[in-house]
Amino acid sequence: MPTRPAPTERQKRLGAELRKMRLAAGRTTEYAAGLLGLDRTKVSNMESGVRATSPERIRILASNYDCADEAYVNALVALADSRNRGWWERFRGALPQGLLDVSELEWFATRLRSYQTVHIPGLLQLGSYARAVFDSALPPLPKSEVELRVVQRLQRQQVLDRDNPVDYVAYVHEWALRMQFGGRRSTREQLTHLCEASERKHVAVRVLPVEAGAFPGAGHAVLYADGAVPQLDTVQLDSAHGGEFTHAESQLAKYRAHMDWWHTHTLNSQDSRDLIHAIAQQL
Repeated sequence: MPTRPAPTERQKRLGAELRKMRLAAGRTTEYAAGLLGLDRTKVSNMESGVRATSPERIRILASNYDCADEAYVNALVALADSRNRGWWERFRGALPQGLLDVSELEWFATRLRSYQTVHIPGLLQLGSYARAVFDSALPPLPKSEVELRVVQRLQRQQVLDRDNPVDYVAYVHEWALRMQFGGRRSTREQLTHLCEASERKHVAVRVLPVEAGAFPGAGHAVLYADGAVPQLDTVQLDSAHGGEFTHAESQLAKYRAHMDWWHTHTLNSQDSRDLIHAIAQQL
């Protein structure tokens, strides 16, 4: 199979899991190469996501690594399936790969949770609000790229509109509701839309009031995506230089604890809607 010049985050994750499985079995790359009839370099490339692999090879490795977790192996096989190109591929070469990786992560997740402290979650943003967010970037983005990013952000919301929508819980700090991206009118429209979205049975919006005081992960925007099996959960962190992805078990445990904290300390869905309505009426 040919090598990839720039593997996606999903492709790199598959490679990382194959390497983790090999190391857990105490096997070397030479052993894996012998099983598959490949040279050692190709196995290393496979474990870094640079080289594609087939479902058959994944099952051969899992069997010889004594991995008896069938659900996990099936999930790895699904990661290797590249027959269907996602909608985000239309933006490849036009937008940073990190933005496309987030789209792919959300699309294949079985549940999504996020917390935002500065702005409304991207999956619930209106176009005018998203445009104001992208217009604030430094150095300034060209207008054409701003519009492209707005279109891509709105396209991401397909995960909430498709026939089998993903369950989504958005934890939002009160100050994010009060930040006026695009001005009063834009913010008021956005808050109204946020309330309407929270009425959907698979979407929950829970607000952390300012009276709650300090909170974990202050200053970060975090997305926690549940995988097909818990071993394939992923956390995506926003930063000024782009999104960062982590799936180390210690980090997953930390951010699971963060999400549990937010769930405990935020207002319930109805009280959150009441607060959002109240803030919108002040604008």
